Amino acid sequence: MLNSLFRLLAAISILLAVSGKILMAAPAVTYVLETNWGSQGSTPGKFSEPTGIAATDTEVFVSDARNSRIQVFDYHGNFNRQFDIPGKGHGEPGRPMNLTIFRDEIFIADYWNDRIQVFSLAGKFLRSIGTSGSDHGQFNSPGGVAVAANGDIYVADFYNQRIQQLRPDGNFVRQWGSTGETGIRAGKFNYPTDVAIAPDGTLYVADGYNDRIQVFTPEGRFSHKWGGPFAINIHGPFNGWFATVTSISIGPKGNIFVADFYNDRIQKFTPDGKFLNAFGITSDGPTHTAIAVAVSTDGSVFVADYMNHQIQKWRPQGKE
Repeated sequence: MLNSLFRLLAAISILLAVSGKILMAAPAVTYVLETNWGSQGSTPGKFSEPTGIAATDTEVFVSDARNSRIQVFDYHGNFNRQFDIPGKGHGEPGRPMNLTIFRDEIFIADYWNDRIQVFSLAGKFLRSIGTSGSDHGQFNSPGGVAVAANGDIYVADFYNQRIQQLRPDGNFVRQWGSTGETGIRAGKFNYPTDVAIAPDGTLYVADGYNDRIQVFTPEGRFSHKWGGPFAINIHGPFNGWFATVTSISIGPKGNIFVADFYNDRIQKFTPDGKFLNAFGITSDGPTHTAIAVAVSTDGSVFVADYMNHQIQKWRPQGKE
């Protein structure tokens, strides 16, 4: 009975999505691929499965995952510097995932080593937050990290199926989701991959395998969600639908940019989840392209292209 209901809802939503595509006016802002750089390799300027990206006013920081390093470029793709992400001292390499920059520090979700590593923007190691486990303040393969204006740290704790909020020193504040339990109801997660904090403290969660975005108020209450019919883990290729959400970024105008990995695209939304537009490079298989997204202060959109081992830079055209 439940499967039949899901199929009916999906069919209705497909019709609505198709109708919306036909009737939707052209977005005020479109995006044009300005440049891309990189190819597979381990020398400076090359990548092996980039998985995260962040930007300052002048530079782009890339999680070069299989090479266990962060590479830094200017906005034109010129290589500036790199620094290694070490393991725990027992031979394990680091595997950097989604990144965030707060003030003059870069926070790195180290997926393989169950911690957040913090470096200066110049590449000096500063500190490590968290250990392996499922207790408060511990992680099991963190996928993304965000930092609020007061310095509190929010972590997408992938295998623990939760989002944790910690003080700057790593002390636990609270969590969203039930540790180790997946779910499709509001406030539950299915392998969350990334988080983002708006200037007013609103929390946006990339609820990865639930194919949706969940939003929580600054006080921690559930606000709303979007992605497919009723945002209940129904994936698809239509506007506003997802097929595994892997990264999220908030643009300078407050709009939400989402890496829709298996659909090979970035989707752009208003903060309340209204679809604005989508863009990307289509994959020719077997893997996919748009795995991480960062929006700069000038509106440029940088995308970590997993399949092609490169970075894409998209330029906005038009006015918000």
